[in-house]
Amino acid sequence: MYIPVYRMMAATRPEVLGLYRKIFRLARRWKSSLGLEEETKKEKQYIVEEARKLFHKNKNVTHPDTIRQCIEEAHARIDIGLHYGIPYPRPTHLPPMGLAVPHSKILRTQEKLRKQAKPVYLKSYDEIS
Repeated sequence: MYIPVYRMMAATRPEVLGLYRKIFRLARRWKSSLGLEEETKKEKQYIVEEARKLFHKNKNVTHPDTIRQCIEEAHARIDIGLHYGIPYPRPTHLPPMGLAVPHSKILRTQEKLRKQAKPVYLKSYDEIS
């Protein structure tokens, strides 16, 4: 069954706005795992700035699959932040590129595998940095 894009966007709009509000409520209640007031302020500011930056960057996204990926990434980052007590994305530990010669087939294969192995919560983080 085909669902027109404008209907899909209308269905996800409340979900996205609710997610945006959820992130700001989370930032308001956030407490640093170190317990320091200065660190708590920095982390709250990071959460608010990161949310604004990513939501502003993705405000013109219209493709339903891309919207769904952005929503999944936001939920993953919220869950990881709450679980570990840090708002910053967790780094991934991927194997180094090895000794592949530049412009070789092996290097392209390694780069492809690294891109596929990247967790959902780091997709937009790398695009911004």
